[in-house]
Amino acid sequence: MEMLGRSQVLFDNDVASHEEKLRDKVSGANILVIGGAGTIGQAVVRELFKRDPRTLHVVDLSENNLVELVRDVRSTLGYGSGDFQTVAVDVGSQYFDAFIYSQEPYDIVFNLSALKHVRSERDPYTLMRMLEVNVFNTVKTARIAAEMGARKYFAVSTDKAANPVNLMGGSKRVMEKFLMRESVNVTVSMARFANVAFSDGSLLHGFNQRLFKGQPLSAPNDVERYFLTPQESGELCMMSAIFGDNLDIFFPHQDSELELTNFSDIAVRFLHSHGYDAVRCETEDEARHRAKDLIPKGQWPVYFFASDTTGEKPYEEFFTGEEELDLTRFREIGIIKNTVDFDSGALEYFENSIDSIVKSKAPWDKRKIIDAYLSLLPELNHEEKGRYLDERM
Repeated sequence: MEMLGRSQVLFDNDVASHEEKLRDKVSGANILVIGGAGTIGQAVVRELFKRDPRTLHVVDLSENNLVELVRDVRSTLGYGSGDFQTVAVDVGSQYFDAFIYSQEPYDIVFNLSALKHVRSERDPYTLMRMLEVNVFNTVKTARIAAEMGARKYFAVSTDKAANPVNLMGGSKRVMEKFLMRESVNVTVSMARFANVAFSDGSLLHGFNQRLFKGQPLSAPNDVERYFLTPQESGELCMMSAIFGDNLDIFFPHQDSELELTNFSDIAVRFLHSHGYDAVRCETEDEARHRAKDLIPKGQWPVYFFASDTTGEKPYEEFFTGEEELDLTRFREIGIIKNTVDFDSGALEYFENSIDSIVKSKAPWDKRKIIDAYLSLLPELNHEEKGRYLDERM
């Protein structure tokens, strides 16, 4: 917690004061968690398992992470009284459909699957996969939830959906717009939240990998982010799914305990927590070359730089000035209040534009994909800088 620049955990008060209702809603429910093997997904599964649902089924493409999830649950929480299963299938596949329709209807469906990296927008192929996962699979699973008569469909969004500057955040904002349409048939709630500290693939997770491999740390010194712990992310998603009204978007309420934190500051605190002093280097080459000499002395080379890659936003925000907020219902959770409001024509145009690119025999054109984004998100402030995170250490 100290590494994140704060001393207190979030959401403890809100979760504790609503514990009886949480157990009442979760216990005895049939629950499906899609994308449950990622860091956020595993945290959600643990929070739900604690409250003993009748059915808890977890679907994810990562077989290895599902194995670890089961080991973690069994080693800490035990067995519970319900049906706990994990299934390693892709949401877009026939295997997913076959499994879902072989089960009793689910009461609550959590969709935590996402392509979350800004680096994924470099090429049109990964970008199109991002849209499939973040948008179209969400539509598909929301319709399945409606067909089954589920009482709630929850989907995870991102703080980067507020005033988006990258295509990843834009894809989640597009998702929110599509869920406006789906909410006519099933009650939908969402969550926007901060970076989850040390989640798989994140920069902070990379710090652990660099430490293990004896490699220098590298981070931007002009990018500030909010950070949640994995448990906090699981609690926020659960609270939204259980207590959110239709189209509510839950987010961490910014107060003295949640402040923007610089990546480079966390890198220094991270090294200190492992017994090392950070030694700043002027270039990547210097950091790489000095690693073998510095590390045995209790020092660690770091390279901090000004961000110059496509899609990086200097700071994060959870909501826009035009969105209606409820900051009184909970102590540590804010709510963006939405009403059903969507443009069917604009949504269909976006779907058709992406579909025509997929079916085209010509090489996929990233510019056409961006144009499809802009047709639905004219406010998208995307700047192509010609440099991506994959070109950084």
